[in-house]
Amino acid sequence: MTRDPGTGPPAANPYARTYRHGPFTVVEAADEIDMATAGALAEHLDAATEGAGPDVLVDLRAVDFFDCSGLRVLCRAESRARERGGRLRIVSESPRIRRLLRASGLLGRFPPLPDLPESNGEDPP
Repeated sequence: MTRDPGTGPPAANPYARTYRHGPFTVVEAADEIDMATAGALAEHLDAATEGAGPDVLVDLRAVDFFDCSGLRVLCRAESRARERGGRLRIVSESPRIRRLLRASGLLGRFPPLPDLPESNGEDPP
């Protein structure tokens, strides 16, 4: 699906929605992110990383299942954000997500934040 730049975030779907939290664009994922649903998350991440200097938080706290299809989407979006002078970070306290990141060698690239940072513009630790 091709979106016109500047049209805002895509419509929420059962697997992802996008909203602003202070200086951050938050893409909140939910339910199961797998081969069948990763495209719904990718649509939101593509929109969130299309501008200059994006600061994107991917909130995985409502995700019940996340597999390598989701990791592929995260890696692609993080690369896009970095190429545009921005960053992409994940929010999750799930031991399963942490194990998946560790097993895939991506824990250093995506060290999970435990919660959304304060929206006062300060960076989290």
